[in-house]
Amino acid sequence: MLATLLSSVLLLFPSFNHQPSATGQAPAPYEVYAVRFAHVPFPESSLVAGGDRARTVDIAFTFWVARSAQRLVLIDAGFYHEKFIQGWKPQDYVPPTEALRAGLGIAPDEVTDLVLTHVHWDHADGADRFPGAQIWIQREEYEHYVGANGEALDRAIEPEVAKMLAQLKLANRVTLVNGDAQEILPGIKVYTGGKHTVASQHLGVRTRGGVVILASDNAYLYQNLERHVAIAQALDAPSNLAAIERMLTLASAPRLVVPGHDPAVFERFPKPGRGVARIE
Repeated sequence: MLATLLSSVLLLFPSFNHQPSATGQAPAPYEVYAVRFAHVPFPESSLVAGGDRARTVDIAFTFWVARSAQRLVLIDAGFYHEKFIQGWKPQDYVPPTEALRAGLGIAPDEVTDLVLTHVHWDHADGADRFPGAQIWIQREEYEHYVGANGEALDRAIEPEVAKMLAQLKLANRVTLVNGDAQEILPGIKVYTGGKHTVASQHLGVRTRGGVVILASDNAYLYQNLERHVAIAQALDAPSNLAAIERMLTLASAPRLVVPGHDPAVFERFPKPGRGVARIE
């Protein structure tokens, strides 16, 4: 019954088809990297629905990079404010800007675009550290959490993050994405439905090896993907599970679906190493 339901749901969603550009050529493929900038022990039961309450996972705080000949795209921005560092005490913490520079030789002002998967502090706090980047976030996500004057409209967003996003929008640096299956940049498509937050999004990125799906927090761990189990922190568990199943069909291969916080990403994709994993 569940398989039939999921099959019906999947038929409603457009597949990842890249159309030629105005020049008649397909967009240049991207290289995709995961970059770890800290880690912290976290209860498995807060990551996987029905997870082991006695087990902890040393989760990786991660952001992602998609680099082509034309664009340098950051997916999420990590965090840097002292409030979060002192509150969570992440281990081996490196500011995301420094992790980006050390791991891939990329300076913050080289980033052309920043896609925010959702508004939580560990993904969005660093958005103002990339001065040349155009920021992409779902319209429904932004309007649910950020008020007209930059106030936080929901406890899921930190007041500092809401104020910062409003200031960036006032500076015309925020593009609001209108829903599911939108190709926001050549070769990069965003999808909704994961329901980690109101309109959390995940990405499909075209690489030479096929389509990579960056799940962000719509799937915390490989457990969510391989056991077909929703995340523990979803607003709607059935929707999250349907999104997980969909990610597995959108990717060119199941191994190319990358969960948001699993340290095993850096074991399954060990090169180039030192906290950087090339997804291929």
